[in-house]
Amino acid sequence: MDKELQLCSVDAADEEEMVSQQKPQRSKGGLVTMPFIIGNEALAKMASVGLLPNMILYLMGSYRLHLGISTQILLLSSAASNFTPVIGAFIADSYLGRFLGVGIGSSISFLGMSLLWLTAMIPAARPSACNHPSEGCESATPGQLAMLFSALILIAIGNGGITCSLAFGADQVNRKDNPNNYRVLEIFFSWYYAFITIAVIIALTGIVYIQDHLGWRIGFGVPAALMLISTVLFFLASPLYVKITQRTSLLTGFAQVSVAAYKNRKLSLPPKTSPEFYHHKKDSDLVIPTDKLRFLNKACVIKDHEQDIASDGSAINRWSLCTVDQVEELKAIIKVIPLWSTAITMSINIGGSFGLLQAKSLDRHIISSSNFEVPAGSFSVILIVAILIWIIIYDRVLIPLASKIRGKPVIISPKKRMGIGLFFNFLHLITAAIFETVRRKEAIKEGYLNDTHGVLKMSAMWLAPQLCLAGIAEMFNVIGQNEFYYKEFPKSMSSVAASLSGLAMGVGNLVSSLVLSIIESTTPSGGNEGWVSDNINKGHFDKYYWVIVGINALNLLYYLVCSWAYGPTVDEVSNVSKENGSKVEESTEFKHMNPHFDDKVSGETSSKEKELTEFKNGAQVEKVFKNSEQRDLKEEDL
Repeated sequence: MDKELQLCSVDAADEEEMVSQQKPQRSKGGLVTMPFIIGNEALAKMASVGLLPNMILYLMGSYRLHLGISTQILLLSSAASNFTPVIGAFIADSYLGRFLGVGIGSSISFLGMSLLWLTAMIPAARPSACNHPSEGCESATPGQLAMLFSALILIAIGNGGITCSLAFGADQVNRKDNPNNYRVLEIFFSWYYAFITIAVIIALTGIVYIQDHLGWRIGFGVPAALMLISTVLFFLASPLYVKITQRTSLLTGFAQVSVAAYKNRKLSLPPKTSPEFYHHKKDSDLVIPTDKLRFLNKACVIKDHEQDIASDGSAINRWSLCTVDQVEELKAIIKVIPLWSTAITMSINIGGSFGLLQAKSLDRHIISSSNFEVPAGSFSVILIVAILIWIIIYDRVLIPLASKIRGKPVIISPKKRMGIGLFFNFLHLITAAIFETVRRKEAIKEGYLNDTHGVLKMSAMWLAPQLCLAGIAEMFNVIGQNEFYYKEFPKSMSSVAASLSGLAMGVGNLVSSLVLSIIESTTPSGGNEGWVSDNINKGHFDKYYWVIVGINALNLLYYLVCSWAYGPTVDEVSNVSKENGSKVEESTEFKHMNPHFDDKVSGETSSKEKELTEFKNGAQVEKVFKNSEQRDLKEEDL
């Protein structure tokens, strides 16, 4: 398991000391830490999501802000919450470490929610009550707005740190010496997402209900209390965590690789059988760069050992010579961008407001004889419940059943699950387009063409199929994304990997806004209304859906090309080697992400291609390759 292990060139006298240092670490991590890590994220998600639905009412009511200004504030706040995880991930992976990243993020979020709660508790923090609107009402002062904005900013910043909990949790269960490691990671990612889904359901029902019926003081106090419990719960298990420390700046490393590769652009690459000409850390599993994006490999080529390498084995000028690890970190980002971009269409849609108007135009009585009417805004819960149900069915029914039928474990790689999710999203949009076509025709048939408040005889439960398909799509694609990035990226970039799926959602929302603007400006003609109208019966949202269907159809083809170009993933190569039982020549492309292949395969790999250290039975650390030992001695002499 990747912890703070420093397996490098050691003599026999140092081996016993290294063993004693590592024994306590092996007892850390594991499933015992999951309640604390998943609990931290679930409670934090419950608190943050619970603030969103009614926030615009708080801004317009308590602060008397106009609808446009209130909407802009919330849009900017949402945008910040989508982009701070990327910044927080780089800071955590480069400077703080994931433990401090999550811990500090949780603390900052608690401060932000407490400050927001104080705006409801302290009368002076808001404009005074307006008893005579005709005489004019007091506007919010700059100080009052500063307090409000500070709360929203702190919550957004804190969210950037909390997002690292996915990678931090995976660190606790990721044991490469475990033959069932792949399955353990898959279970972790699935159940992590399942508990987050449950938290969102509670937030959208319970906390919103509290705000509606008990007021803002209690409505904001509950999320603040949940955030406090989340923070305390996380720090409570601190002694149990595996804490991987990382203190190298990824952004600086990317810049150094780019500059060094340009400086060395005229160099010829040494042969793969000469790892001594590639600069690498003594404790790294990477000794030679991969073949992909070969032009970057020149950044780690040693021209002259005496002039390029210091006495401690480091590069004298890091802007002229980088390590193989640095090169592979930049490659990982570049290689994954095309596949990452395929997930953007998952968030391209008409918008939640249309779904609300659509549900209001339908009969929302579950039982015709009952007086209870389902709130229009509650139908989105169907999507969330579908995600939870399908996680359980996939994890506990489909995979075990398929494995039993085949007689061996069935594994669907994260990359394939991403594609399955895109396909189900395509089906969801087709279903939505067909349903809206039928709904609009029925509305015209019943005479509601010009009636924005008309309720059709059609049941709103017909929305359930498309919402279920959307849930299945998200279950496959988003969970697949998180697992794919985590496994394919170097360990030093796990927090960055965990933030990429959220970044795709943010970009997807921006694309949705762009598509909406284009349709609004191009579809009106000859004095007729365009496809987008306040009256959904007069508009043509069915055609709008078909445009999005076309975009997703093109994206499916784009995904197939990107998936083919990316090539096999770590797990696919590992599974093929195990199934064939043949000798596999392991490339360094996979060593930095899954270095512990089958012992027999590792023992047969060429000594000139890699340097591997193994920790066996907690008793000894031994070098496997003599050539590596000789090279280390040479570097020490230098």
